[in-house]
Amino acid sequence: MRKVILSVLASLFIIVINAQTEPSPKPPLEDFVGKYVFPDGSVVPEVDVILSNNALTMSSSAGMSVLTEMGIDSFQIIEFSGIAVFKRGDDKKVNAVHIEAMGYILDGQKKSNGAWIFSYYYKPKEAALPEG
Repeated sequence: MRKVILSVLASLFIIVINAQTEPSPKPPLEDFVGKYVFPDGSVVPEVDVILSNNALTMSSSAGMSVLTEMGIDSFQIIEFSGIAVFKRGDDKKVNAVHIEAMGYILDGQKKSNGAWIFSYYYKPKEAALPEG
């Protein structure tokens, strides 16, 4: 009888401890922002994922849609009755998207964000010329 009671108490202890663990944090929405390019011959050549007012939207030549979160890296494409699943590389950064919408399946790669680096050149002050 003692073994049964100890087993039940141990099981309850484990359940209570597991219930107290924090769920894994959601990735920031900024991870998904970017331009995703599809292979030649696809229904749309590319989609842009934009973050505005803390909500993601996806736009392409076919139209624009709000994305609502379904899981950690998956979103529902509202206006096109589809889903978008973002893929991460070994570096844990989003590098691709898999879209299933309106009977089409698209797999695209994230275009690397070529950022411009602006630098300013200040002309050095000229030395005072000797008067003469």
